[in-house]
Amino acid sequence: MITPPYLQKGDTVAIVATARKHLNDDLKLAQEFLENWGLKTVIGSSIGLDNDQLAGTDEDRAKDFQTQINNPNVKAIWCVRGGYGTVRMVDLIDFSAFKKNPKWVIGFSDVTVLHSHLNTLGFQSIHGMMPVNIPRATPEAKESLRKALFGESLSYSIPYDKMNKLGKAKGELVGGNLSILYSLFGSVSAIDCTDKILFLEDLDEYLYHIDRMLMNLKRNGCLESLKGIVVGSMTKMNDNEIPWGKNALEIIQDITQKYNIPIVYNFPAGHIPDNRALVFGRQVTLEVSENGTSLKFD
Repeated sequence: MITPPYLQKGDTVAIVATARKHLNDDLKLAQEFLENWGLKTVIGSSIGLDNDQLAGTDEDRAKDFQTQINNPNVKAIWCVRGGYGTVRMVDLIDFSAFKKNPKWVIGFSDVTVLHSHLNTLGFQSIHGMMPVNIPRATPEAKESLRKALFGESLSYSIPYDKMNKLGKAKGELVGGNLSILYSLFGSVSAIDCTDKILFLEDLDEYLYHIDRMLMNLKRNGCLESLKGIVVGSMTKMNDNEIPWGKNALEIIQDITQKYNIPIVYNFPAGHIPDNRALVFGRQVTLEVSENGTSLKFD
């Protein structure tokens, strides 16, 4: 997997909207955030556009993303927020210039579309907080993003969780939002799960949807080919009038318990303030023991 050049002070980061609209075009907080790291900012043309839920038309959002890809002065593209809509514009993008001059793409949730697509093209990307998350983000989340962008050593240690499945594995980290991964299977943007370590998180889903999506991953052969699983936050889950009977983590545990691989639950990443940066496409070592869990990036 190709690693885009790490950022250096003086580099420029473009902020764009690939999905839900961001009508407040005043991104002063995000600009100050990057300036504190010695970086410059370009505000994309998709910021402030209004097309129902979306930031302009699919063509508007694709054009802005394409502009940032083609601009040699832009070293990273930071998606302003998630929502829905990235899948509507990804096929309108020509990645030829990206392949010649790769740059970091940053975001999570709906941005999983881009992470997965870039993975199929052979490039690493960063699953991490976005500009709209800055006010609520923990210092640890912010610092982890800085380390990932500037190429500093990145590793995490978290306490033991009784749901964990113990073990040690090494492999390429892939994944993101479960709903998005599920929607991409069968498309050119679908990840290959073989010998990978899969990260999963989700937001505002019905519990039976979680079960259905995991069953899809299972029947696609994804789960049985993994080396490990990292389960992030499952936030604001919903249930029916007749309860499903298990929470989201228990659903994951029920479906994955047959696999002899390390699995860690409640990893600090996803739709929570403590959304630690993850470099997708990077080799990692996952060690889950009774003393806690460590995730180390090569």
